[in-house]
Amino acid sequence: MPKIRHIHARYKVLIAVGVIFIAHIVEIWIFALAYYVMVHYPETGYFVGTISDHGLLLDSIYLSFITFTTVGYGDIVVNGYLRYLTGIEALAGLILITWSASFLFIEMQKYWGSHELK
Repeated sequence: MPKIRHIHARYKVLIAVGVIFIAHIVEIWIFALAYYVMVHYPETGYFVGTISDHGLLLDSIYLSFITFTTVGYGDIVVNGYLRYLTGIEALAGLILITWSASFLFIEMQKYWGSHELK
């Protein structure tokens, strides 16, 4: 962030928000692909609940989104060893989202301090 000198300080924080948002989307997709691959092996587990007609990949992405953000609606759950992956994803999501919030708070204090508002 400090290396970007030609952009106003407030926009630096907005750029950081965008980059963090994209990073979280990538992380969610990585877990979704893991669900998608693992569910093809019945011994690892399977999805239970309201499965959509849109396909297994979209259900994997949806499950990953609600697990990563720790919303956990419960309309799709997993059985078998896949439960361990959902636990890991929930913990990783909680850590990464709170870490991102802490980073953004620190950056906002640096770049949006009272000296920047004058």
